[in-house]
Amino acid sequence: MSDHPAHEETIRSERGFFGKLVHVRVDHVRMPSGKESVREVVEHPGAVSILALTENDEVILIRQWRHVPGAVMLEMPAGTREPGEDEDATARRELREETGYEAGETRQVTRFYSSSGFCDEQITLFHVTGCTPVDRDDDPDERTEVVLVPRAEIPRLVEEANREPRDAKFLIGMLWLSQQSS
Repeated sequence: MSDHPAHEETIRSERGFFGKLVHVRVDHVRMPSGKESVREVVEHPGAVSILALTENDEVILIRQWRHVPGAVMLEMPAGTREPGEDEDATARRELREETGYEAGETRQVTRFYSSSGFCDEQITLFHVTGCTPVDRDDDPDERTEVVLVPRAEIPRLVEEANREPRDAKFLIGMLWLSQQSS
């Protein structure tokens, strides 16, 4: 139990939806005032996001269709952890599957919630260097276009987010990289 004055006590939980990837839990909570309320929580197994650089210091990005915004998005490679899979292994697998690049050195940078107001998904950001191209098995249902961007162009990509929306993983990764010395 938390000592925080805004702590909400869970009275009971029930399953609202059980999907292939995500589940929804409905929590009935007691607010600090004593009033009862409902919280809908999207449960997610966790994911990784990969800030990958080639041996030539180019950032490896992908363009892919995203159903929710109804648009093609420029993103960093990312993916959901398989049950029991180590996060580093997930990062290496997803990088290879989505881009056709083999990871060199991997380093965990940070872990964050994608949207803590309604979802328990935690994303682990990896910085991966020394990536080299390898053969890639194309998945006809997951079409990604690999985009190599020189590291010096990162400020431009961040600025473009004002005109062309980006996902949070992309912005966190690009802002982190822009703070690192070359």
